[in-house]
Amino acid sequence: MTDIAARKAKLVQKLNEMNARLLKVEDALDDPMPKDWEDAAIEREDDQVLEEVGHAAQREKAMIVVALERIVAGEYGFCAQCGEDIAEERLDVLPYTPVCAKCAK
Repeated sequence: MTDIAARKAKLVQKLNEMNARLLKVEDALDDPMPKDWEDAAIEREDDQVLEEVGHAAQREKAMIVVALERIVAGEYGFCAQCGEDIAEERLDVLPYTPVCAKCAK
């Protein structure tokens, strides 16, 4: 089975990265709009991209938090749907996944 302590450490590291990314996005979105109309239009487009990046980071952060909760509950590494082990290879790629590859399909 999985080395839970190592997986937990990676998840905590990833959570910290997500928090840092979200702070950068929030800071960038808080910047004042330029007075020039063309620059402001470009800034609005950039803000839309940043908002999408922020939403994606929030979704990933939520999945990491749930994975950490599953570790505490002793449920990490087991599929939340069928109860079977989640393959180590899958956890290497998606350490916060709650389901095995079969159930993900």
